[in-house]
Amino acid sequence: MTASLAPLPTLEHASVGAPITRGGVSLIPVYLHTAGLDIATGADAGVQIGERPDAEVPTIQAANHGDRPALLVDGQVVEGGLQTRVLNVSVLVGAHSSLPIPVSCVEQGRWRGGRNFSYSQTFATRRVRRAKNVTQTDNLMAYGSRTSDQGAVWAAVHHELGRLEAHNSSSTLAAAEARLRDDDRIATATDELRRLGPLPGQCGIIVAHGSRVVSLELFATPAMLAAHWAALVGGIMLDAPLHEPTSRPSLTRALKFVRRINTTKATVNPGVGLGSEVHVRTSKMVAQALVHEGVVVHASAFALAA
Repeated sequence: MTASLAPLPTLEHASVGAPITRGGVSLIPVYLHTAGLDIATGADAGVQIGERPDAEVPTIQAANHGDRPALLVDGQVVEGGLQTRVLNVSVLVGAHSSLPIPVSCVEQGRWRGGRNFSYSQTFATRRVRRAKNVTQTDNLMAYGSRTSDQGAVWAAVHHELGRLEAHNSSSTLAAAEARLRDDDRIATATDELRRLGPLPGQCGIIVAHGSRVVSLELFATPAMLAAHWAALVGGIMLDAPLHEPTSRPSLTRALKFVRRINTTKATVNPGVGLGSEVHVRTSKMVAQALVHEGVVVHASAFALAA
């Protein structure tokens, strides 16, 4: 484990485009203008995810049966198994290989069922991912562990279920998806954004609520973003403010948010699979990135004050 300025030269080439605003949420496209990698990702990547033989809460198993490395993305919710989980970090699983994957539980009241998982229709919400990433980064820097503070994650899940009026018998975050169907304003906005898809050449999204930049999602190639677009939009719109902001997003502020990751002291570790992990933790943001062959394969960042 080393500490230095974040080694993410890819981000030096980032640029942003005009925002698309729906339901009080602005999606600002990010472009990288760099060569990508031949990596599979998403539901068609050929990765089977299941409980480990000695099933435990903080780890599941991923097997890549394909001929290319496959990306599993931080924040992706996987449903099924003995309980629903969320991936703690992005992992690049080598071709024809199997790895244990660090996860957090987002379903407190169940430990029963089958062995296999499927991708949820939404990523975890911003507050849940932020609680997971903050505590996991703290544990990684202090102890070299990729485990999160499960109590903090559950607290964030319960907050979201209460905010979205989605409490349920097993306290699963997946129940929050009902808002995307039952709230006409959010359902219409979500359907439109999913249908529009990413713009040509777009590799990432900066999310703003009015003038506040709240998060970033970035991939090495437009195809990788497209593979996760629908689920990312679902998670983003679950977090839509109840009242639409009157302020407008600033592209200057958005680009500064991206570049702050690259100009802040970071912790660098070998990845769970291929590549290396970069973790950034300041008083204003928490960020992580998976880097392989000098390219940012995936990065996420969350403002702490937003």
